[in-house]
Amino acid sequence: MAAGLARRLGTGDAVVVGLSAMVGAGVFAAFAPAARAAGTWLLAALALAGLVAYCNATSSARLAALYPESGGTYVYGRRRLGPFWGYLAGWGFTIGKTASCAAMALTFGAYAAPALARPLAIAAVVVLTALNLFGVQRSAAAARVMVAFVLLVLAGVVVAAFAGGTPGASQVTALAAGAPAGLAAPGLWGVLQGAGLLFFAFAGYARIATLGEEVRDPARTIPRAIGIALAVTFVVYALVAVAALGTLTAWGLAGSGAPLADVVSAAGAEWMRPVVVAGAAVAALGALLALMLGVSRTVLAMARERDLPGVFAAVHPGAQVPRRAELAVAAAVIVLLLVADLRGAIGFSSFGVLVYYAVANASAFTLRRDEGAPPKAVPVLGLALCLLLAATLPLASVLAGLAVFAAGAVLWAVRHRLRQGRPSP
Repeated sequence: MAAGLARRLGTGDAVVVGLSAMVGAGVFAAFAPAARAAGTWLLAALALAGLVAYCNATSSARLAALYPESGGTYVYGRRRLGPFWGYLAGWGFTIGKTASCAAMALTFGAYAAPALARPLAIAAVVVLTALNLFGVQRSAAAARVMVAFVLLVLAGVVVAAFAGGTPGASQVTALAAGAPAGLAAPGLWGVLQGAGLLFFAFAGYARIATLGEEVRDPARTIPRAIGIALAVTFVVYALVAVAALGTLTAWGLAGSGAPLADVVSAAGAEWMRPVVVAGAAVAALGALLALMLGVSRTVLAMARERDLPGVFAAVHPGAQVPRRAELAVAAAVIVLLLVADLRGAIGFSSFGVLVYYAVANASAFTLRRDEGAPPKAVPVLGLALCLLLAATLPLASVLAGLAVFAAGAVLWAVRHRLRQGRPSP
């Protein structure tokens, strides 16, 4: 039996990990592409994304309370649907989120010092990995500081927007230069696509579930932490969306390359622009920290089941963290940073996250009442909406996502056939 991880995280720590993943760099960048898709119906798209997140969070929380182990939906899929579905969820999460780690590291570097983006990105991965190696509590403490700073910056953006009134016509015209025609009436498809893009910014509550083996009193702590983190994030996003729409209008928001920085500029608080840029850099670091924690725990869980090499199943006896898995994730991220520019190449991550939660909802549907099953409508609605939003993402994202999952399925089939062909010991 592989060594277990230490249960050191309380409710507050788990909430902070979830917030650092959700209120990350996505809030500084997600609203512009979502506005290009949903236009004046951006708030409807945000509400739909929030509904999907609620269904997914409810299903994940009930499953995490029943199976308080590292790995999240990888574990739930294996236990409730069979090894293949758990593997597929873990495969999509590991591949997609490793690329997301590299993208978040590059985002940090680009905000901190554009000319040194790649070296700074690699340095950030090294420093955060070193932090993670010495225990999850230190990682949670660092996340707490970063989340507090980012929330203060977002509060400043909202206050500046409401205090500054509306921008001049020339500002809106300049910002909207690249906005697509027909933005004012995008239709249902645009709202769905906008919701799919915004959902990516909500997906961080999975980090709480993937850390299930390191949470104290998981049956009580995990559902509470997921609910609190999701509620806080939705309120923050709603306030930011209202502030951005009221200041820039949907046209200006859709055409902006740095939406929240443009909000404070249009509101007459140009002095805050460097603060917003700093907030985006710190948010990217917080998201990177939470992503690396989540991916390494999924690698640990998959290694325990030999879906990944068993060497990564080791847990350090002193720090009681999966150091080999963490080092493997860091090495993979650094390799990606050295060989690829991933800032615009991870569109399939949203697709992968939605498929991941589709598996979580399908798993929750199989729960019995005595196992803490949610109302059946919750996983059914969550599953249907996940698949719907995944299908409405931009075509390139859908095709990339399908290719990733197809590759994973082929590898599974090959490994399964090889295992069947081995003689019994």
